[in-house]
Amino acid sequence: MSVPGPFGGGDPFEGMPIFRDLAKMFTASGPVNWEIAKQVALWVATEGAAESNVEPVRRIRFEELARVGEMHVAETTGLSTSATGRSVTAVPVGRSQWALAAIDAYRPLLERLATALSATPEGDAPDEADPSADPTMALLGNLGQMMGPVMLGMQSGFTVGHLARSAFGQYGLPIPRPPSDELLVVPETIDAFASAWSLPADDVALWVELSEITHHAVFARPHVRARLDELLSAYVGGFRPDPSALEGKLDSVDLANPAALQDVLGDPEVLLGAMQTPEQQETLARLEALVAAIEGYVDHVVDTVGRRLISSFGPLTEALRRQRVERGDGDKFVERLFGLELGQAQYDRGAAFIGGVVERAGEDGLARLWHSARELPTPAEVDAPGLWLARLEFD
Repeated sequence: MSVPGPFGGGDPFEGMPIFRDLAKMFTASGPVNWEIAKQVALWVATEGAAESNVEPVRRIRFEELARVGEMHVAETTGLSTSATGRSVTAVPVGRSQWALAAIDAYRPLLERLATALSATPEGDAPDEADPSADPTMALLGNLGQMMGPVMLGMQSGFTVGHLARSAFGQYGLPIPRPPSDELLVVPETIDAFASAWSLPADDVALWVELSEITHHAVFARPHVRARLDELLSAYVGGFRPDPSALEGKLDSVDLANPAALQDVLGDPEVLLGAMQTPEQQETLARLEALVAAIEGYVDHVVDTVGRRLISSFGPLTEALRRQRVERGDGDKFVERLFGLELGQAQYDRGAAFIGGVVERAGEDGLARLWHSARELPTPAEVDAPGLWLARLEFD
């Protein structure tokens, strides 16, 4: 039998939308509340302001630059730039569209993380048959289970929203996207960067296109995508819950202070309630090595092509180098969450590996990097490219 609401209806929350919304928020299925994640991501990405559509002339220009970039990247790398057999297409989007697409792309990893964090620590399972069990503690435990998806949804939204504000394209993070030959680019961020550094907007746009297409060509190799997906999944799935982290942090926070509460929500160590396990260390070493090789290779290709096509290449690369050093909140959280070290040291490590290979074996030797899973370098080989070349010769 339905329970009449305050205004005679069958919904007990009829006429009280705030309670109905709360009920939906806490009863959403799955380990992450994706509705909360999307709302928070959109709010952070746009700062609550409406976005204007990308002008048709600007869209056409990005498509033209994509065709130029695809031709030169394919010629320089010898790799197919397509994941589906069709030509690459640049799709200019606003920050809100980028954020929604990123949430969908990162969803498997975030759900893997949520599953790991919801695991009950060994030996901590409650004894339901114990008559002395504290019902208040049981209630708090249930509250934590309800809050977990909401908190992970909020943190996911904050993270993606911050990334959306600084991303030029979809591969700002070296994480494979679902197979498609549509590459998202963000004209608003590209144009703002060009204006801030007094650079031609078309030069910055072409650099972004070259970087995106080269990433896309590498990730189109099935064994590269599979290895990176495997390592990312293993790393995020290796976290284990640490309930005391959140409790200790909240004890010293004035929850009535919005700024203090935001600090808590932005602290990955607290909100993830996680500890890095020894098993993750080995995975992290292999993940960092692969990411360094990929980023070093992409930079090498972009430098090779960009010097020929971009008139302001020198000042542009210096401006981009400085931007990499200035990591934002979203970058720091992703580093902790996905195990992706995206600081200048990581880029320098990749550049040293690629430079060492080219110095010893030329571009032909470098071309072997993506042939098969056997050619992917180990952590030791990334730091000593001669070892990688020696292994390939022995094989």
